[in-house]
Amino acid sequence: MEESLLLYSSLFIVFLLIFKLFLTKSKKLPPSRFALPILGHLHLLNQPLHRTLQNLSQKYGPIFSLKFGSKLVVVVSSSSAAEECLSKNDLVLANRPHFTMNKYLGYNSTTLVSSSYGEHWRNLRHITMVEVFSPKRLNMLTGVVRDEVKILLGKLQRVSAVDKFTKVELRPLISALTFNIITRMIAGKRFFGEEVDGNEEAKQFRQLVGEMFADGGGGYPGDFLPLIKYFDLTGYIKKVTNLGRRVDMFFQGLVDDVRRNKGSLESGNTMIGHLLSLQESQPEQYTDEIIKGLALNMIAGGTHTVAATLEWAMSNLLNNSRVLKKARAELDASLGSKKLVLDEIDRLSKLNYLQNIISESSRLNPAAPLLVPHMSSDYCTIGGYNVPPNTIFLVNAWAIHRDQKIWDDPTCFNPERFGSNQVDAYKLLPFGVGRRACPGIGLANRTVGLTLGSLIQCFEWERVDGKEIDMVEGSAGIAMPKLEPLDALCKTRSFMKDALIQALN
Repeated sequence: MEESLLLYSSLFIVFLLIFKLFLTKSKKLPPSRFALPILGHLHLLNQPLHRTLQNLSQKYGPIFSLKFGSKLVVVVSSSSAAEECLSKNDLVLANRPHFTMNKYLGYNSTTLVSSSYGEHWRNLRHITMVEVFSPKRLNMLTGVVRDEVKILLGKLQRVSAVDKFTKVELRPLISALTFNIITRMIAGKRFFGEEVDGNEEAKQFRQLVGEMFADGGGGYPGDFLPLIKYFDLTGYIKKVTNLGRRVDMFFQGLVDDVRRNKGSLESGNTMIGHLLSLQESQPEQYTDEIIKGLALNMIAGGTHTVAATLEWAMSNLLNNSRVLKKARAELDASLGSKKLVLDEIDRLSKLNYLQNIISESSRLNPAAPLLVPHMSSDYCTIGGYNVPPNTIFLVNAWAIHRDQKIWDDPTCFNPERFGSNQVDAYKLLPFGVGRRACPGIGLANRTVGLTLGSLIQCFEWERVDGKEIDMVEGSAGIAMPKLEPLDALCKTRSFMKDALIQALN
């Protein structure tokens, strides 16, 4: 009797396994190509990745699947599919993949960017939107943006003249601008510029940031090939463990420094200072680790991306002198020769052509060509295909922005295409869409608009030796840079000389 029961139980289990296998195989997964054993499709992933994925989408369609080693990945390359992912399936795709970098540099994947969807993430999102990026907080910190843009203008004004052009390297100037804006907002400190070159804290910050972006920008094979991670064959885990410890110590130092000086006006107005004041009454909600994680996310997401956006925008303007002249004419007509856009921030949204230039540059050269990866928490259907839980989703914004079905002449830089019409959020998505969209869009738009408008208004610009600006992309990590840093010829506009000198004094 016991032997018969054991036999029937074994047959039933075998039947269930076969039935489950049948159901799994009968599910209609997105199309794919032949995958190699163990590697899957990792051998296909050439840089720049967004172009490789676009080429694959032209063969397999706007929704296709790949195997990154042991992980199933679905790639979305059309506006309609992106809308289905980030609207209809927004909740089921609200998770993030747990990458090794986020474990050691993201407080065990508990930061706003890296944490899974749930109560902890909702708490972080609330803190970010209400206490960090609310309109009230941004208005309080607008002076920081103005100050840093003014410093940038002063550097350019000192090296240029009204009667001749001077060659300038824009990338380091723009990079210093974006980093100093964020670090002043976070902790009231500048870490870039000649005046802090000998500062040990600034040198330590620059070194850590350089390592963070170098190690965090590319994919780690061990996330997809477990044996590499298990044996740490490349030494990557040891390296990022050490980096994460040093980064945490540095940010804890910033928190402790603001805590010691929170009575000062400058420290109290910083993000850390504000959250520390809330920590006194709500210590469990505003822990040091949460504050450090938010600061880390702001630096990772609000520096290189904004700097890349500005460099691409200036490159597009230099290659399109007609657009540059039209933008300058709009600024002159709106502000005249006595007012700087620097002092008229409220007018930024009314400078329609300037806003169209920013939109068009973000369309053609998005700073983040692939949105931050999503991961499914349950079964879902995208475009008629069935996708299982724990599938990684990549939205190829770069491909959507160049889709001939929704954009006329998509490779052409043409700000006029926007006119005064509101653009569908799923056709132009440099900041993502839905509940996991970038919360810093307000700060980014303010920084880009104010900086670009000031550069156009105050200076004449020309290409070095008249050569077309090289628009080849570098390898995209957190942000997609130009391969070649932007150099340009700069000359102070005589029309704006007096107003500029007055503003800088």
